[in-house]
Amino acid sequence: MISSMAPAMPPPCAPARRTPPLLAAALLGVSLAYPVVVYLALGHVSPRWIALLLVVLALTRAWVTRESFWLGAAALAVVLAAASFLGDFWGPLKLYPALVNAVMFGLFAMSLWRGPSVVERLARLREPDFPPAAVAYTRRVTQVWCAFFVVNGLVAVATALWTSTAVWTLYNGLLSYVAMGALMGGEWLVRQRVRARIAAQDAAPERPGATHA
Repeated sequence: MISSMAPAMPPPCAPARRTPPLLAAALLGVSLAYPVVVYLALGHVSPRWIALLLVVLALTRAWVTRESFWLGAAALAVVLAAASFLGDFWGPLKLYPALVNAVMFGLFAMSLWRGPSVVERLARLREPDFPPAAVAYTRRVTQVWCAFFVVNGLVAVATALWTSTAVWTLYNGLLSYVAMGALMGGEWLVRQRVRARIAAQDAAPERPGATHA
């Protein structure tokens, strides 16, 4: 069978840790609003308070997920927060979006090296029976996301170091999410075409004597 050629998923060693929905929603909301919070806090509160917020956000996410890459991100976030707290300035706090992009790039790139790719793992949650063509496609999509995180992270660094806080907030609090949504929407459209092509290939009858590449 075609599905038997797909890489086997590693057996689960322990039940997956489930995040309470309300806590997950709160973490997501605070993460998305972080640039706006920084912008609104300027001139009203000390950056030390936002540094403490960043530490709480990073440590809570690491504690909830218990995943090594978020633990590493939390450690780096604490370094940024400590620099901001000790110096009482905003610069390090504005690098947090770039840090998140770096962590996401590391996660996706590592999955390409170790396998299976992040996108394949997510897709298998809905469709465990995966043909080789779908495995190749999800690997390519993972590579596209790696490129996205590199570009997005570099722009995040540039806005943090060389633009005003308003520009930094506009990009990291809005435009980067628009770009992410556009990429997700474009990938969905391409995926439909790929699924249709794979289905047509599977439905096509084998011709006697036909050779395969």
